[in-house]
Amino acid sequence: MKTENKIIAKNPTAYHNYEIIDKIEAGIVLYGTEIKSIRNGKVNLKDSYATIERNREVFVYSMHITPYENGNIYNKDPLRPKKLLLNRREINKLIGLTSQKGYTLVPISLYFKGNFVKMQLGIGKGKKLFDKREDLKKREDERKMERYMKQ
Repeated sequence: MKTENKIIAKNPTAYHNYEIIDKIEAGIVLYGTEIKSIRNGKVNLKDSYATIERNREVFVYSMHITPYENGNIYNKDPLRPKKLLLNRREINKLIGLTSQKGYTLVPISLYFKGNFVKMQLGIGKGKKLFDKREDLKKREDERKMERYMKQ
């Protein structure tokens, strides 16, 4: 039986600023008050990014989780680096892809898979300004065609 993935947050700038080549699913290490805050939808992925450290561990930075209201002393720093859980094979694949010039790890979305919080990471290459403009034009043209087809 397939479990439904309940999306918590999406990174709105991921597809705008990067051309996503490949996607990978990773678990994330969180504390109790952070989970409660995430269940309330108080998380922001907008400026977040992921890196691979020297000891071959993957961390996500600038992912803002608002402190839980009833957390008191158990609340953690909202911007602390969070460790991502991946297999050694997946980490080696990421190292190989991100070592190429221009490629980076971009958090795309955060979601529940069963009782676990998972993050979808994308290996992306940064877009140039003219690529972004081209994408905006294509999207606008598609909208115009849909409007025309409805009439």
